[in-house]
Amino acid sequence: MSYKHPVTTPRKSATFDDYTLSEIRRAAATGIYDIRGSGAKRKVPHFDDLLFLGASMSRYPLEGYREKCETAVTLGTRFAKKPIELKIPITIAGMSFGSLSGPAKEALGRGATLAGTSTTTGDGGMTEEERGHSQTLVYQYLPSRYGMNPRDLKRADAIEIVIGQGAKPGGGGMLLGQKISDRVANMRNLPKGIDQRSACRHPDWTGPDDLEIKIQELREITDWQKPIFIKVGGARPYYDVALAVKAGADVIVLDGMQGGTAATQEVFIEHVGQPTLACIRPAVKALQDMGMHRKVQLIVSGGIRNGADVAKALALGADAVSIGTAALVAIGDNDPKWEEDYNALGTTAGAYDDWHEGRDPAGITTQDADLMKRVDPIAAGRRLANYLKVMTLEAQTIARACGKNHVHNLEPEDLCALNIEAAAMAGVPLAGTSWIPGQGGF
Repeated sequence: MSYKHPVTTPRKSATFDDYTLSEIRRAAATGIYDIRGSGAKRKVPHFDDLLFLGASMSRYPLEGYREKCETAVTLGTRFAKKPIELKIPITIAGMSFGSLSGPAKEALGRGATLAGTSTTTGDGGMTEEERGHSQTLVYQYLPSRYGMNPRDLKRADAIEIVIGQGAKPGGGGMLLGQKISDRVANMRNLPKGIDQRSACRHPDWTGPDDLEIKIQELREITDWQKPIFIKVGGARPYYDVALAVKAGADVIVLDGMQGGTAATQEVFIEHVGQPTLACIRPAVKALQDMGMHRKVQLIVSGGIRNGADVAKALALGADAVSIGTAALVAIGDNDPKWEEDYNALGTTAGAYDDWHEGRDPAGITTQDADLMKRVDPIAAGRRLANYLKVMTLEAQTIARACGKNHVHNLEPEDLCALNIEAAAMAGVPLAGTSWIPGQGGF
C-alpha cells in the first residue's frame, strides 16, 4: 500500500501577489511602463489610524446643533489686499481642463459656489464656464505655462504656484494626444492629437531666492490684490514649507502621496513621496518655528474623504483641506451605473483609473463629445455641494463633541493613535498611553 501525502493549500506570495505578477507579465509583453491616473493605491498610515477623544468628565461638550460651531476660514492674510473668505475649510483642488471635460469643470465650480468655497483651475488655463460658475477661483501657475496669460491671472481670486504634486513630487504632468481636442490644443497653443508633457520644474527660476522674485512679479501684475499660494508635494515638508514661507507665500498647499493625478507612471504614484498623515506635523512645526503658524495658512490635500478626515487634519494644525478624487466621485466618477461600459474597458466601477485614454464612461475625464453629454453640470454641482455640506456637518459634530466652538480650535491633544506608526507620524499619543513615539524631533 503506497503512502499518500496530505494535500496542502496552495500558497501565494505576499511579495509576488496577483497584481505584481500581472504587472511583470504586462511589462514583459509591452516593454513600456504603466501610466494611469488617480493616487496611490497601496495601504499606508492614514487618518483612519487616529481617533478623537470626545468630551466626558474632564471636557465639556457643546450641545448638538443649538450651540454654534463655526467653520469659516480666511486664506491669504499675510500680504494680499483681498484675502479669500470661505464658509467652509474644504476647497476643491486643481484639476485641469483637458484632463477633465468642460462639463466636469463647470460642475466643480457650481458645487463649490453653492457650498461657499473655492475651486482651482489646473494645468491648461482657465475656461469661461469654470470662471463663470466659480464664485472663488484659484488660478494655478505651473511649469508648463499652458494657457497662462496675465488677463486670467487678474481675473482669478488667488494664484497657486505649483512646485510639486503629491502623486508625483519631482515629476511633471502629461496629457496624452487622444485627449487633445481642438479646444484643448487652442488653449494650450500646441498641436491637436499630440502628447503634451509638463516639465518637472519651472523654466525661469531654480530655487527659493528666484521664487521670491517671481512672487513679487505676480504681485505686481495683480496689484497685490491676490493671495499667492505655493503647492508642494509631500516629500520634505519641514524644509519645503520653511522655504515657501521665506519666498513670500501667503498660503501653502501640502499634497500627500494619496493625492491624485491625471496621468503619470504608476511606479511614481506608488513609490515616491510620503503619506499625507506623515506630512502635516513637520509642516506645522516649520510654521511654528518661524512664528508663522496661522499667519501663513496651511491647506492639506491627498486622500481626504469625509468630515472625520477634515477634522483630523485641522486638529493636527491645518487651516483647511483640499479634495480632488473625492470631488470627482461626488460628481459621478466611477459610478456603478456605467458598470457595463467599465467592463468593456477591462475594469470595474471603483477601479477605473485609465483617465489618460479619454474613454471615461462617466464623461468626466474625457474630451469625447458623446461621453461628455453624460455629465449634467447642474445636477453634478448639486451633488458636490451636498457632499461638501455633509463633510462640514461631520467635522462640526466632532468639534462639538470635543467642546470646540470653531473647527480650528481642534488640536493634537484631542487625538490618539491606534498604532505606533500613526502615533509617530501625527505626533499624538498611542491610544491608552501617554507615549508619543519618536518625540523630540522630526
